[in-house]
Amino acid sequence: MKKTYKIEVDCANCANKMEEVTKTVTGVKDATVNFMTLKMIVEFEEGFIPSGVMPEVLKKCRKVESDCEIYF
Repeated sequence: MKKTYKIEVDCANCANKMEEVTKTVTGVKDATVNFMTLKMIVEFEEGFIPSGVMPEVLKKCRKVESDCEIYF
């Protein structure tokens, strides 16, 4: 399952780093962060519920940029 989220990120470099850390979260199959559109597309692994995975994604993204917001 793929879902698209609105994300607030301050620079393209941070967006790339957030994309990489999101891919390390259990339950995430793939992720793309587009700095120009401020959107994050997350593909979830079979059997994982997005609402259970996204809080961990946000936690890891805030390690990259502390004021990051993901609207899920």
